[in-house]
Amino acid sequence: MNPSVTRRTALGALVLVALPWPVLAQEDALAAAIREQVGDAAVEEGGIALRVPTVAENGGQVPVTVVVDSPQTAAEHVTAIHLFATRNPTPGVASFRLTPLLARAEVQTRIRLAEDQRIVAVAQFSDGRVRRAAAEIRVTTGGCLS
Repeated sequence: MNPSVTRRTALGALVLVALPWPVLAQEDALAAAIREQVGDAAVEEGGIALRVPTVAENGGQVPVTVVVDSPQTAAEHVTAIHLFATRNPTPGVASFRLTPLLARAEVQTRIRLAEDQRIVAVAQFSDGRVRRAAAEIRVTTGGCLS
């Protein structure tokens, strides 16, 4: 038996054991929710400014602004912006449909969060491209009732 294969196998098992199962389940739920919105399109990082507070004093009203770098012309524009929260029971928070008639690809909203988590914004373009950005938010007072 090759000792390097044994070490790699042991290291891989250790990494899987070190990751908490709820985190793996959250990532799977997030990936499924994103796929549900954008299909099998390749998702690229960048091109989106996601503005959220690093610490939300009130989890009941967390301001979120998403600005996508796009000319918003008939030939090239953002068709949709989707927001996801990784620790929500259902990750999808909001979806916005946009047209080239808008001067800027920008949305602002307030969302409710019960605990610390990662917010993900995904933008779909008219040419089929998909971009994504993420930000961590710490919640001091949860905004959801149990």
